[in-house]
Amino acid sequence: MSISVKKGDHIKRVGIVFSGGPAPAANAVISAAAVSFLEDGREVVGFFHGYSSLQDYDAVKCPLLPDEHFRLLREKDVCGMSNSRGILIGTARANPGKGIDSRDDLADDNKTRALRNVYRALVDLDVDALISIGGDDTLKTANFLVEYQKRLSPDAPRVQVVHLPKTIDNDYRGIDFTFGFFTAVDFMAKELQNLNADAESTHSYFIVETMGRKAGWLAYGVAIAGEANLVIGVEDVSGELALAEAVTDQATGEVQIETRLNMDALIERIVSLILTRERRGKHHGTVVLAEGLAEMLPESFLRGLPRDEHGHISLGRIDLGKLVAELVGERLQRRTGRKKKLTGVQLGYESRCAPPHAFDVMLGSQLGIGAYRALVEENLDGHMVSVSGQLNLNYVPFSELVDPVSLTTEVRFVKPGSDYHRLAGFLETRGEKTREWTPSRRPEG
Repeated sequence: MSISVKKGDHIKRVGIVFSGGPAPAANAVISAAAVSFLEDGREVVGFFHGYSSLQDYDAVKCPLLPDEHFRLLREKDVCGMSNSRGILIGTARANPGKGIDSRDDLADDNKTRALRNVYRALVDLDVDALISIGGDDTLKTANFLVEYQKRLSPDAPRVQVVHLPKTIDNDYRGIDFTFGFFTAVDFMAKELQNLNADAESTHSYFIVETMGRKAGWLAYGVAIAGEANLVIGVEDVSGELALAEAVTDQATGEVQIETRLNMDALIERIVSLILTRERRGKHHGTVVLAEGLAEMLPESFLRGLPRDEHGHISLGRIDLGKLVAELVGERLQRRTGRKKKLTGVQLGYESRCAPPHAFDVMLGSQLGIGAYRALVEENLDGHMVSVSGQLNLNYVPFSELVDPVSLTTEVRFVKPGSDYHRLAGFLETRGEKTREWTPSRRPEG
């Protein structure tokens, strides 16, 4: 009787780390990955709360303790978890790659201290491979870990790394849809329908800001499924909605010309929509704005705002929906002489741990199984697991996703003029248009 030898049979213990914001179907991913390894007689270590403990690891001063910093997962821990809310092993935004901005930085002992701690922790715990689950910043960290190990001596132990893409924002290169996206769209679309019923009852408007970071995937999806009357995403900031502004780089002092959101034009478009609908006897409605628009506000709106571990502006602090609602209300009153109730609402956090949509459970499960197949069946290192078509697995090298010089990743925007973008534009033309409307065009990327 012949014994089947797999390419990755040297992988006896695998670690799982989940980093960044929560996403529905997270447990489907963790469960499918863990069960795949456990059923094949391999061990699975789940690290709690992202890289929080790993990046501070010291064998003497800050050791990793079982059931406090990690757990050796068993089948009973992960079976039946696919449809559950939350994240079995927790998450955090700890960033062991902070301060690494180039390949040269990977040779700097000070800048790689946290990364080195992660590597040593994994080696000391006899982890042969790491499954990284997270957004593009987590992908960047996974790539750092791969690149860091390339600089070690040939006889140093190696930890193979595969990454599973996660974000409700769906702004990820290398995969069509990320798990959690459809759940988030569905959840927020239902919230939008509730707000629309409220608006109809009170003859008012809701200006709804949806999560989505820089790109408009979530905003467009929520607006389409929730039947909003207008949606504006960052991909629409061109023409009259665009404003050129001189911005000083805080690090170099250089002045650059950047495209910013023309708030005056945005307010005017919403006011025109309201007045047009009123002429047709419709005195209520909902408008959806992508939160990424907040980052495109003129500099005067952004000064002094805090940034996260990865340097991103805390968009939630701006409260774009409330800001726009106030400005629209003021202009509408000046123009008509009467007040109109407009309420700004932020949607997003409510969706991140919502019960997962069936498609997200299937997608997440396939990604989890893909981690096993990538490591054990294909013996891959430095690859992202992806799904396309009818949940077909494929594996994308980090080198195709990460800039070779800056080591950064790119946000995937909705392509202006694409069918998805045009579908979102249909909201404004569906008996509500205030002008001849054609999808705005903005260079890809």
